[in-house]
Amino acid sequence: MTMMMATSSKETNDDVQCGVQSDENDTTDSHGHDHDSTYPEGGFQAWTVVLGAWCAMVPSMGLLNALAVLQAWISEHQLRGMPESAVGWIFSTYSFFLFFCGAQVGPIFDAYDIRLLLVPGSVGMVAAVMCLSLSTEFYQLFLSFGVLGGISASLLYYPSVSAISHWFYRKRSLATGLSFTAGGLGGVAYPLIILYQAPVMGFPWSIRIIGFVTVITTALACFLLRKRLPPSNVKRGSIDLKALSNPKYATVTAAIFLVEFAVFIPYTYISSYAISKGMDPQAAYRLNTLLNAGAIPGRVVAGYFADRFGVFNILI
Repeated sequence: MTMMMATSSKETNDDVQCGVQSDENDTTDSHGHDHDSTYPEGGFQAWTVVLGAWCAMVPSMGLLNALAVLQAWISEHQLRGMPESAVGWIFSTYSFFLFFCGAQVGPIFDAYDIRLLLVPGSVGMVAAVMCLSLSTEFYQLFLSFGVLGGISASLLYYPSVSAISHWFYRKRSLATGLSFTAGGLGGVAYPLIILYQAPVMGFPWSIRIIGFVTVITTALACFLLRKRLPPSNVKRGSIDLKALSNPKYATVTAAIFLVEFAVFIPYTYISSYAISKGMDPQAAYRLNTLLNAGAIPGRVVAGYFADRFGVFNILI
């Protein structure tokens, strides 16, 4: 769902700025530029960018999709006895900053080199995960994972999605869907690491394993991700709200904003809710893994058909 919304939002914004015709079979914009000739639509560089985006999403979206297990474990151990509503602030803050910061990350991406975002995002993400492994108090978990982790994830997530749109037009949804499988894979692997390693070697070291994976994937993302199109004219990277004057774009933006309120609720609460209903914790953790496993092929299939039948048709 997030992949489809990110792609549809980006394509709608392209329509506003470039004047792309509404006919999805048309390959030219209002200036007569042929998208089939201006977008590589493949090749070594283009697919390495997709791989780089995949690497950037392993920690950022992977942890987002593993929030249910993290919340359930921390509620049962580090913050045992604290109300679930209070513990939820840690993980809702991560989600909030991941998406909210996109309003500023996007303009910075348009105006400057992509590594201006990726490098601090990578350093911050590694620091957030490693600090999470050391945290035992609410304020420590809130600041390390909720605040630092959420902001850092945003610095990785939005540039990776946007970079793909520089290299693909006809195959944009498929390329984006392939990169989003990283979130599903992370959502499968991270809960399993916690499920099977935390009882053996302890929660801190299971989180550090995730931290070591984060070091590798973010380093690859910084190396592989690159922009193709020239920087925008606005060098300050300021937020430009002119696109919202277009009714269609404003409507899509409002719809995506509202959908985000609900789409990640299962990813965050499915395990803790199952435990509260009496399910064995080990089985409850596996629910999150199964949820993410089903999303992996779904993101590729949705992207494949979106390129052929239209993003909004598949969304509906």
